[in-house]
Amino acid sequence: MECQLSIALAEQKREKPATDKLGFGVHFTDHMFTMDYTEGKGWHDPQIVPYSPLSLDPAAMVFHYGQAVFEGLKAYRNKEGKVWLFRPDQNFKRMNRSLERLSMPSVDEEFMVDALKKLVATDKEWIPTESGTSLYIRPFVIATEPCFGVRASHTYKLIILLSPVGAYYAGGMNPVKIYVENNYVRAVRGGTGNAKVAGNYAGGLKAQVEAKEKGYEQVLWLDGVENKYIEEVGSMNVFFKVKGEVWTPALNGSILEGITRDSTIALLKDWGVPVIEKRISIEDLHAAYTNGELEEAFGTGTAAVISPIGDLNWNGHQMIINGEKTGELTTKLYETMTGIQYGEKEDKFGWAVSVTE
Repeated sequence: MECQLSIALAEQKREKPATDKLGFGVHFTDHMFTMDYTEGKGWHDPQIVPYSPLSLDPAAMVFHYGQAVFEGLKAYRNKEGKVWLFRPDQNFKRMNRSLERLSMPSVDEEFMVDALKKLVATDKEWIPTESGTSLYIRPFVIATEPCFGVRASHTYKLIILLSPVGAYYAGGMNPVKIYVENNYVRAVRGGTGNAKVAGNYAGGLKAQVEAKEKGYEQVLWLDGVENKYIEEVGSMNVFFKVKGEVWTPALNGSILEGITRDSTIALLKDWGVPVIEKRISIEDLHAAYTNGELEEAFGTGTAAVISPIGDLNWNGHQMIINGEKTGELTTKLYETMTGIQYGEKEDKFGWAVSVTE
């Protein structure tokens, strides 16, 4: 790969949104990173350029056969103005696993972390400073070769976009209502569930729409074979505190290996909290609830970090968890994780990566 990164700065800056109008993923910064891949040449022409539309052939294979993977992470600015990334190396490691699953070319992880730092530094003035706000980062790779042949593309484009986002819990950290999905499935082992590919998310939209029509914010996915084992909640990994232990579904080939999931497990173990990674049936979870043993439940992911669950509806069985209040352990995890992300709490794991000195 030609690793000489070129930078072309925007002559005209985009208007920055007011902090209370940030939302999530609707505003974009002045610059983006792009890099191309050509079979026989490898990755080449890495550059930071002004944000602009793409020009793609309508026969580009991404539109027809869905070769597209993406990642999501954030940059954080603390009160002293220092900018941090959270475990960006793990995002590019996971991107490479996703690329391999879709027969797409891998990237140089170390180079990509360095390029990302330069992009974030270029647009650091876009990082909001209010509590809970951040700069969302979306790296993605798409197949660009114009061809209708059903095979892997010979050309690709990697792009990184930046988007200032508002505080996820602007109105307070309130537990969400979850509908246990019995009709649709998210993924099966041997499919693409353990890769971060675009099609996984399109396939989950129908269930989410129907859950919202029933008055629920998201769905709890069950396995695609027996329709009884818990896998993910929405697009997040899921955890349950039962009799002082924390249960989470074991990675089985259909569950995405979340970076926030891994960080949560590391923190819990460091605190001496027993963590059990195993197959969890919805029947066993309901039995724990009926016996008064289900103490807390939460999802983990980049956007929310930790999202408490207060209500689970399974086949008409309503499980109200912790009185629909955020649990003590859930709160501790959120405060510790975000404290590390903003460079404000001890980071004994070395997760926070400085962008600005």
